[in-house]
Amino acid sequence: MKKVKKKTPLVTVIMNCYNGEKYLNKSLKSLINQKFKNWELIFWNNKSTDGSKKIFKRFKDKRFRYFENKKFTNLYRSRNYAIKKAKGKYVSFLDTDDWWKKTKLDIQLKYFKKNPKIDLIYSNFFIYDEKKKNKYLFSKKKLRSGFITKYLLEDYRIFILTVLAKKKLFIESGFSKRYDIIGDFDFFVRSSEKFYFESIQKPLAFYRHHNDNYSKLRLDKYNQELNFWYNKFKRKYKKKDFRMTHVKKEIIKSKVKLFLKKVSLGRVVQW
Repeated sequence: MKKVKKKTPLVTVIMNCYNGEKYLNKSLKSLINQKFKNWELIFWNNKSTDGSKKIFKRFKDKRFRYFENKKFTNLYRSRNYAIKKAKGKYVSFLDTDDWWKKTKLDIQLKYFKKNPKIDLIYSNFFIYDEKKKNKYLFSKKKLRSGFITKYLLEDYRIFILTVLAKKKLFIESGFSKRYDIIGDFDFFVRSSEKFYFESIQKPLAFYRHHNDNYSKLRLDKYNQELNFWYNKFKRKYKKKDFRMTHVKKEIIKSKVKLFLKKVSLGRVVQW
């Protein structure tokens, strides 16, 4: 009797968009060019006022699904809304200014197939400097695998554009609506306590570094959210003897950058 070939698992790719027309075409093409083909795209338009919708509509791919918020919401509310529409067994995120290597999904799914205990896979990636037009590797250090909360708090090395995870993670935990910038960090730290994270040292994606990155534009908000998060969780992780080195460093760095920005704008009163 001829064996029935099992259908490959569906992957849901979520793209949250707010005025992302500048780099959108390249991001969408990197998805279409994936070696792994059984995916769907949920394009979640967060009330964009530019040409993002028109660019999206040019692509006549049946795997593309379009949704639009009734009113503007923060990023993590939109991520949660999009997840509810996901049909896939696995979920991944691709933002409008980033792009993937064509083997990303294919390589990550092979890891899941080999090891059923894996709940989430992340990888190394290249940072592309938009101004200098060059790229460099994000992490020369070995990325950690396992239940890695301790390591994330000390030296956080997960970027959402590299992640592929079982949908159950997002159903059980979800992104906190409290945050507008650090929601990824909050989600991965909380999830890492009970879900197994696998790492791939090979870079599988490109993160575009440019002047319009939201965390750079809103240093004040970034600093406020980090302080709130630190004060909320410091007792919990202190009891576990986890050092929150990464958060402390980011609080100081963002505070210094905010001060220097104010100096450059002449908003600091000198005594």
